[in-house]
Amino acid sequence: MTDSCPPPLPKAYDRYDTASYTPYPRNIPVARRHVAQLALDWGHPGLADAASLLASELCTNALLHGCLRDRLFRVETSLTGKALRVAVSDPRGERLPATRNADPDDQFGRGLLLVHAYADRWAVEKLTVGKIVWAELDITGSLDA
Repeated sequence: MTDSCPPPLPKAYDRYDTASYTPYPRNIPVARRHVAQLALDWGHPGLADAASLLASELCTNALLHGCLRDRLFRVETSLTGKALRVAVSDPRGERLPATRNADPDDQFGRGLLLVHAYADRWAVEKLTVGKIVWAELDITGSLDA
């Protein structure tokens, strides 16, 4: 396996974690639990559920639309004084995510709608190789859980 996503440049975070995963569905709950545990460990239990949902949706999108065989996807979780950020990078920068209208019987197509509903901000950035999709949760009041 190769990690096609370059390591991030140093940024001014209070806390930072990164984990790379093989592109298999079994790794989505692993990433989700890891992000939830980070929110707890970093003192924001009120954000754990929303952060884990964001991780799950972003990882699922990366797996379904952004991964290549033998290329890892990366989950970066960071905390600043204002927000908890979950970012997922994958090697397919030509496949940018977009919201769509799913029919009631569709199994897929609602992930970014959930991201939009739960996150205070989210965006997509193209990388030299691939892309990164991130979502942020404001930490105001998150200690009360």
